[in-house]
Amino acid sequence: MLDSKIPKGPLNQKWTSYKSSVPLVSPANKLKLEIIVVGTGLAGASAAASLAEMGYKVKVFCFQDSPRRAHSIAAQGGINAAKNYQNDGDSIYRLFYDTIKGGDYRSREANVHRLAEVSANIIDQCVAQGVPFAREYGGTLDNRSFGGVQVSRTFYARGQTGQQLLLGAYSALSRQIFKGNVEMYNRHEMVDVVKIGGKARGIIVKNLIDGSFNRFSAHAVVLATGGYGNVYYLSTNAMGSNVTASWRVHKKGAYFANPSFCQIHPTCIPVSGEYQSKLTLMSESLRNDGRIWVPRKKGDNRNPNQIPEEDRDYYLERRYPAFGNLVPRDVASRAAKERCDEGYGVGSSGLAVYLDFEKAIQKHGKDVISAKYGNLFEMYQKITDENPYETPMRIFPAIHYTMGGLWVDYNLMTNIPGLYAIGECNFSDHGANRLGASALMQGLADGYFVLPYTIGDYLSSEISNSVISTDHKEFIKAENEAKKITETLLNNNGNKSVESFHKRLGKIIWDNCGMSRNKTDLTSSLEQLSNLKKEYWKDVRVLGSKNSFNPELSKAERLADFMELGELMIYDALDREESCGGHFREEHQTEEGEALRNDKDFLYVSAWEYGGSSTKPTLHKENLEFEVAKPTQRSYK
Repeated sequence: MLDSKIPKGPLNQKWTSYKSSVPLVSPANKLKLEIIVVGTGLAGASAAASLAEMGYKVKVFCFQDSPRRAHSIAAQGGINAAKNYQNDGDSIYRLFYDTIKGGDYRSREANVHRLAEVSANIIDQCVAQGVPFAREYGGTLDNRSFGGVQVSRTFYARGQTGQQLLLGAYSALSRQIFKGNVEMYNRHEMVDVVKIGGKARGIIVKNLIDGSFNRFSAHAVVLATGGYGNVYYLSTNAMGSNVTASWRVHKKGAYFANPSFCQIHPTCIPVSGEYQSKLTLMSESLRNDGRIWVPRKKGDNRNPNQIPEEDRDYYLERRYPAFGNLVPRDVASRAAKERCDEGYGVGSSGLAVYLDFEKAIQKHGKDVISAKYGNLFEMYQKITDENPYETPMRIFPAIHYTMGGLWVDYNLMTNIPGLYAIGECNFSDHGANRLGASALMQGLADGYFVLPYTIGDYLSSEISNSVISTDHKEFIKAENEAKKITETLLNNNGNKSVESFHKRLGKIIWDNCGMSRNKTDLTSSLEQLSNLKKEYWKDVRVLGSKNSFNPELSKAERLADFMELGELMIYDALDREESCGGHFREEHQTEEGEALRNDKDFLYVSAWEYGGSSTKPTLHKENLEFEVAKPTQRSYK
């Protein structure tokens, strides 16, 4: 069994006790230690800024032209914190319990409680940075609700919360760059980790401008490279979001945990055509004031404004009266799919439901709704040419977030010593489903308040060790392996585009490992993926050269990793003979169509070890133990 290194003692004292006993690194010794951070989203930027502020020498890498272009900037609705500003009964325990329950009891209790404990500090940190959170008339910070909770704990900056939080973290990072404590490498993509003596000692990066490969050495490596939702091709993720850094370290021995746990977001703009390359998120915050419905009669194609109340089915309010439109994302998504599958969907495709603000506008006025969601409404109108103030939005579930990721212990370190994973890159805090507004919370918690403590446990024993020369044979070997992938793709004489293969991969994964899965389809998809992978390396054509800016080559390299990841997702979904959160096996559901867990046999984290390109991966298990939040069948009625 895997050792998660969870501290002893009562749950609500573990983090405090840990901080009191964890080994420290003195200020003078921090100057001797070098840390590499890969990724500049909320987790990476906050971690790099914090570590540099503490005195460590930090190198930061991102494949974008600027750190502020990280995908965190696209987050919309808000960030959770247990500050109980609304005096509505919120607390650290409530945030902890809601997160555990929302994840369908498949997350590590100690990590989630720690997250709830530090959440309030995040808000104070961001306010001090000048993040313009919404405020009440009296000047106090405003809150709203998100799915899966019955309190208002979500802090927000209109529909631009991710952007504003990232600008805050970016300013902290820029300060350290200016002071010379951080070396920033834009347009550099990590393509491999270097292990020496079983420890992570550096990385290989590719300069995306001129195609050159470079070696960098450090005492520790921190990955903050986000999730892998783009394996589905169509997702709400930025086009450049990928799995390469995580996958390459997985192939070097790092365990990949719960890869089939992918989140379907219920409020996205539906697919509109064959040539669409990504999907657009409509923030979950819209479900605070918007009501979701479909016509009561199949095939009712009337203008939604002409459908009277008695002919509308507000199905979430009907099925889940206690939570209504604010049920968790996995529940809302499956409910929308069920209505559309039964023939009640709207729009030309029948794959959409209505999100209606008529009652909210009547109650609060257009100006109030505009102040809350104006930029989201504008974005929707620009994309669809429909005015949501006058006509209900059409929405449908889409891939958004991944709860799976690199396995980490309580210290946020992978099973490779010296290699850390933070933010969406790891698996640790959300279980089988993430509650809305919790991603930003985890990213900033890991970067500002957790990793700066926990990394000292490892680095305290590295003080006397010098940074290893990049001329070491393992650096040369890793660089040559990365170059070989590039050469193989460029020298291939195929006739099919990278995009065409990505679309086919996405369809296989979406159809067989999307909102619902079953054994027959999953088993069949393994053969489909194997054939697709063989065809890819035979028939893909990559234009351009290796010594220049070549985005097509970058896409091709990333897609090769997505294909291997897709196989692992299928293996994981096949192994887990139960339904939980976003992992919905059709063979395991309640009489009412809800996810049916099997706690007797599957109360564990699935951590997979890479076995080779043609060998089934090896499963390692971390048993989940619940001291406080005892697993029960979820109910939002």
